[in-house]
Amino acid sequence: MNPVDLAFTPALEQAELIRRREISPLELVRVYLERIERLNPALGSFFTVMAEQAIADATTKTELLMGLDPGELPPFFGVPISIKDLTPVEGVACSYGVKVLRNRLATEDSETVRRIKQAGFVLLGKTATSEVGSTPYTEPHGFPPARNPWNLDYTPGGSSGGAAAAVAAGLSPIAHGSDGGGSIRGPAFCCGLVGIKPSRGRVSHAPVGDRLSGLSTDGPLAHTVADAAALLDVMAGHTLGDPYWLPDPNPSFLAATQRSLKPLRIGFTTDFLPIGSADQLCTQAVLETVHRLEAMGHQAEPVSLDLTDLAEPLVTVWQTGVDVGVPWFLMGKLNRWLLRRSRQRSAGQYLQAVAKMQTAARQIVATLDPFDVIVLPIFLHPTIKVGEWARLRPTQIFEKVVHWVAPSPIINATGQPAIALPTGFTPAGLPMGVQLVGRPADEVTLIALAAQLEAAHPWHQFRPAIAQ
Repeated sequence: MNPVDLAFTPALEQAELIRRREISPLELVRVYLERIERLNPALGSFFTVMAEQAIADATTKTELLMGLDPGELPPFFGVPISIKDLTPVEGVACSYGVKVLRNRLATEDSETVRRIKQAGFVLLGKTATSEVGSTPYTEPHGFPPARNPWNLDYTPGGSSGGAAAAVAAGLSPIAHGSDGGGSIRGPAFCCGLVGIKPSRGRVSHAPVGDRLSGLSTDGPLAHTVADAAALLDVMAGHTLGDPYWLPDPNPSFLAATQRSLKPLRIGFTTDFLPIGSADQLCTQAVLETVHRLEAMGHQAEPVSLDLTDLAEPLVTVWQTGVDVGVPWFLMGKLNRWLLRRSRQRSAGQYLQAVAKMQTAARQIVATLDPFDVIVLPIFLHPTIKVGEWARLRPTQIFEKVVHWVAPSPIINATGQPAIALPTGFTPAGLPMGVQLVGRPADEVTLIALAAQLEAAHPWHQFRPAIAQ
């Protein structure tokens, strides 16, 4: 297999090649480090490349491989992965996309990273994020912007933009991301990938506390549904003392990709009162997906979503995430503005906003409850160019962000699981996609349905020209 084909081989298949000793972890890591060295300057996917650590870990695993029974190996033994730079890896810089923090070393692994290491992965590095993860594009002040492998003039989305760009360009077979308002699903949409936002409580935030009153969670980005499901199996699980937690899935998420489904009741919409409607291309992606599901025997019908009671309290809670202890004058202009707005509110006002957000979210879950799965756009229009909003005033940027991402933060508020799936390309050659939203804690049905769509309309064979 040539190096390009190997770079785009799904992670589960790479793990099997290693178990059969057809390739070593060291050979595989070197393929990706060569691609990172060659392509990352143009893409801005990685803030930190852990080349020495990756080579050392892969060398050790290669030596161990010869003396171990394949059945004893963890599921992703020797397979490379990237970690988003909002998540700490012990001894490695963790900047949160803030220039002044770019050389700060993390003192411990997050629980998610610990589980990823335990699964046998080799860490390639820390991927680019927007400053404190606050924007749906990855252009943090003081760093080069992350760019979309399908067209370098465009953003790969955010805040997991570096992770998505890395996977889409073949710089990593699979990636860790996080999603507090669409930050996995948006980059998956922009880069033509599968991305899963798990249910609230599915993935632990240990050793730190809750993020944004339950809005944020870690999750996977991958080329295939099976890879994303298998990585979610690795990430999933609670830790003693977690404020939210769910039991382990039964069957596993990977096993769900082989599960047959009875005809499902599917809801769909492209209208989000009072914010607006999806444009023609995003509407078309939803309707085409609905038609495909109907052709498979599922029943679809429109549903109405009114976000009037949710929007204001959700924004109040979400914007507090920019306050990470960095002086306001060291941040970009949008985050300076958000920080001032956040600090104008008292703790009591914040708690009132949380209560209002949770009440409105409960009403939305009740509205969607009659349906097994909901099909929604991920964003209301296709991806934007790098720097497209950079010269606007903060108020103008914020208005554009809210309108663009509107369908995604809803699901962070409700805590439901969602999976982003590619659906095709715009006339300009940029990826498009939709999100499937499930009932609370029901990733299994989502993953089974996504695998069914993938089998009928495979997309993994597509690669951006830069990746060759």
